Amino acid sequence: MKQIIGIKGIVLWLLALPLLAACSSPADDFPAPSPALWEVKAKDGTVEAWLFGTIHVLPDGVNWRTETLEQALEKTEWLMVEVSDLNETGNLQLLFLELGMSEGLPPLRQRVSEEYRRDLRDLMAQGNYRDGDLARLETWAAALTLAQIVIEGDPENGVDRALIAQFPARIELEGARTQLEIFDSLPEKEQRDLLEALLKDNRIHAPAEERRLAKMWVSGDLEEYLDERNDSVLSDKELRAALLTNRNTAWIEKIIAEMPQRGPLMIAVGAAHMIGDDGLPTLLTAKGYTVTRIQ
Repeated sequence: MKQIIGIKGIVLWLLALPLLAACSSPADDFPAPSPALWEVKAKDGTVEAWLFGTIHVLPDGVNWRTETLEQALEKTEWLMVEVSDLNETGNLQLLFLELGMSEGLPPLRQRVSEEYRRDLRDLMAQGNYRDGDLARLETWAAALTLAQIVIEGDPENGVDRALIAQFPARIELEGARTQLEIFDSLPEKEQRDLLEALLKDNRIHAPAEERRLAKMWVSGDLEEYLDERNDSVLSDKELRAALLTNRNTAWIEKIIAEMPQRGPLMIAVGAAHMIGDDGLPTLLTAKGYTVTRIQ
């Protein structure tokens, strides 16, 4: 079986799982960097943290650092991320196989509706997969495996990876096992919804479109990015709860506990975690903090 894992589209904004290297064309025509950054203050005005919405893959040569971000980075010793070690690819492979493989599963083509079977067949052919290659993978694991075929960008250029290399002092919000267990715990119906959402996403958003959306991240247009993806996995109520809302709620408790002890923190997580009524800025505001977007 081919090596794993990766996922495209909005899930890349939600999870920091290490990805296999993909082809990465050099940056051209990218806008001046201004990725989304928030400042978090306690009631007494003390700066407790910064929230930085990250992206996990980028083309070669994209500049995302700004003076405002660098000033914030200089003021903190602690980085809080979803997964603190993105270089344990071998261990991740074993973990993926432990959680993602089962016996007696129906053929993958039977796990999607008729509408998406041609999309599935075409994507498998694009990745040189035969029917039997993915037969023992649970549906969520097959979805993550297939999604790496069309990733535009390189995980070596991921913002999380660059920040982790910069900070020896790190706090992990979840870890790779927890992130994979989120998928593994999904009911089969939701796993199939995930696979179909990714097939639909691949049908609509070609690699050139992924590049355009990466440009939105660089310029800080997160709301526009998510508007572009309103037919993605986040439009599924159960998937949104599992991949976004429930995780944000759990993170808030850890963030609030850590800020007084090790703050100010640089909290760098997938950018989709920052947007909307269930985003981290809104949740921290509800807890009495003053959260201001500064970039």
